[in-house]
Amino acid sequence: MLNFLLSAAPALEPPNRLFGLDMQMWVSIGISLLNFSALAFVLSWLLYKPVRNFLAKRAEKIAGQLSHAAEEMEKATGLKTLYDQKLRDIDAERGAILDEARKQAADTSRELLAEAKAEADAVRAKAQANVKMEWERAQAEMKQAIIEVSAAMASKFISQVMDDDTRDKLFAETVAELGELSWRN
Repeated sequence: MLNFLLSAAPALEPPNRLFGLDMQMWVSIGISLLNFSALAFVLSWLLYKPVRNFLAKRAEKIAGQLSHAAEEMEKATGLKTLYDQKLRDIDAERGAILDEARKQAADTSRELLAEAKAEADAVRAKAQANVKMEWERAQAEMKQAIIEVSAAMASKFISQVMDDDTRDKLFAETVAELGELSWRN
């Protein structure tokens, strides 16, 4: 209301006045300062304190988020370290398993080679025994065949060339030689 009166006051002034340093100007400045102060107080009470409270809460929330992010980062770093350690452990275990598998494969290979060698030796020994038996059988057959051929030739030769006395004498000598041979073997 005071503003209304002051705003109506220039209408009462003489028209030739542009700027005067009189009491009216000082009252007008005082009222304006009072209005400005009241407006500043009301605005600070209505706006500044809530905005300041809002900004403080927001700053606390951001600080909480930053601390939470730092904690999560620490957890993530710990998990990454644990993951790296587990990867190293897995690599070491994989190497140990591969070494054990290679060792078992080498042992199995040696066993199989030993078995194969034993089987080959057995087959070779059996083959040598068969060859030896065949050789002995062939020698016996050959000996028998030679004896038969010699006997046949001798009987033809003796029957044509010898007489009865010579034949008896030769027979006695052969029997004596055969007797000596059978005792030597």
